[in-house]
Amino acid sequence: MTMRLSGFHGGIEPDAHKHESSGAPIVPAPLPARLVVPLRQSARAVAECLVAPGQQVLKGERIGAPEGVLGTAVHAPTSGTVIEVAEYPMPHPSGLSTLSVVIEPDGEERWTALHPFDWRARPRNEALAHLRDCGIVGLGGATFPSHVKLGTGTGIEVLILNGAECEPWITCDDRLMRERAADILAGAQILRELIGAGRLVVGIEDNKPEAIEAMHAAAAGLDGGVAVVPVPARYPAGGEKQLIRTLTGIEIPYGRLGGEFGVQCFNVATAHAVYRAMAFGEPMVSRVVTLTGNVDRPGNVEALIGTPIEDLLALAGPRRADTDRVLMGGPMMGFALPSLTVPVLKATNCLIAASPRLFPPAPPEQACIRCGACARACPAELQPFELYWFARSKNFGKAQEYHLFDCIECGCCAYVCPAHIPLVDYYRFAKSEIWARERDKSAADQARERFEFRNWRQEREKEEKAAKLAAKAAETRARLAAEGGEAVAADAPPAAEDPKKALIAAALARAKAQQAAAAPKNTEGLSAGTQAEIDEIERRRRALGLAETADGTAAPDTPARDA
Repeated sequence: MTMRLSGFHGGIEPDAHKHESSGAPIVPAPLPARLVVPLRQSARAVAECLVAPGQQVLKGERIGAPEGVLGTAVHAPTSGTVIEVAEYPMPHPSGLSTLSVVIEPDGEERWTALHPFDWRARPRNEALAHLRDCGIVGLGGATFPSHVKLGTGTGIEVLILNGAECEPWITCDDRLMRERAADILAGAQILRELIGAGRLVVGIEDNKPEAIEAMHAAAAGLDGGVAVVPVPARYPAGGEKQLIRTLTGIEIPYGRLGGEFGVQCFNVATAHAVYRAMAFGEPMVSRVVTLTGNVDRPGNVEALIGTPIEDLLALAGPRRADTDRVLMGGPMMGFALPSLTVPVLKATNCLIAASPRLFPPAPPEQACIRCGACARACPAELQPFELYWFARSKNFGKAQEYHLFDCIECGCCAYVCPAHIPLVDYYRFAKSEIWARERDKSAADQARERFEFRNWRQEREKEEKAAKLAAKAAETRARLAAEGGEAVAADAPPAAEDPKKALIAAALARAKAQQAAAAPKNTEGLSAGTQAEIDEIERRRRALGLAETADGTAAPDTPARDA
């Protein structure tokens, strides 16, 4: 099938350095002495630990349960014993730690029970759940959960299989397409059916002729609707939006997803993992990693997740005399590892032993001369020099107006800058500051909402309490009136206006009624003198108007009070 390619703006053509590692076939990496499996395989989600120290696990057994919408399961890469569940550093520029499961292999590689999944006969939601429970994520570097990316199964017309692998030095996808093309396309067909796409397009850079030929041969035996399309080798042709634009002409704006425009993109290694999960029930416990750079034996190995990176580099024979750092990923978008003890993740596609000979130190940063080279190279069609000035002056509002977040941090601008300005570092700084301010603003808004809700709740409780008091006062008045108790004075405030006073008045009335109804105690057998003294006291009380009958009226002999 012949397709008309659209291309994209900008881009660069750095030295590919593919030949160093692409010639050797994929070989399995030997079992390390121990595996450190992080329960956080990406920045989006962390899995819930399901094992404890001392527990025996089998290869493929689930050791981490998915949490949240973007969560996926984590599995034991081999059989052995869990010796520790603790915080370990993970491969990240920050060098921060995350909860990890440390497994001591028993060397037997005993699998847990695996069961193929008949995705044609089972409901679609069960197929997506199976991919989640097998830990399938995007292996192009972003590790986005595949079951989420498959969407609702409607609205997608074109499924793109990304085999461009545009970044220099990386060849893991190239070797995978050469050696396992049929499995890749089988997984792509599964993705195509689950997503509901009518067409399947495989995009491969034209500097991989062996991979293109292998994928063509595998596609020849399939039904129609599958096209293997070579694309020009121009970095970053493998970026999702750039590849979509090249193959379909559709431009995906920032903040929008390809699915909204009827197109979706998956990496070839992801398609291979999907095939293994469906055909054999096999979870993702390993991936192909390129070992290259300042080493004696560059190549590609299939490494278990959790393998210490220093163990992998030893397989390639690093020239440690002048190796000054190790990069994870490519030289354009990768980063220097904080330590070689960190483990392989699902996102680990390449390890480059760097040296001053291969990657000379950057010259000192100079002043921007506004030559415009960065703008001509930007694949997102931005104005990098303007973004640089706004980021440097911390004018983040202006940086956002110039579409800072459209930047994919590909590094093309810094690569062509004659002033040697690390432009991407400035953009990352500006983005992090904006995100931090948004988090602070969100926290302040939440605090204000909590404060306003607290005030509203207190006012509501106050009104409810007043209403209850008023109702209770009215009930008490009605009961006293029915029992013939003391009537409330005509000038007393209504209960609805002052329920507390009404309740107090009612309580006093009850007390007086109880006092009047109470009979004197200890009055039997009194002497004549004592009885005469009591009678005299009662006479004086009646004279003062203090004596009342049981019904609350004044005694008959009470003299009229002075006005």
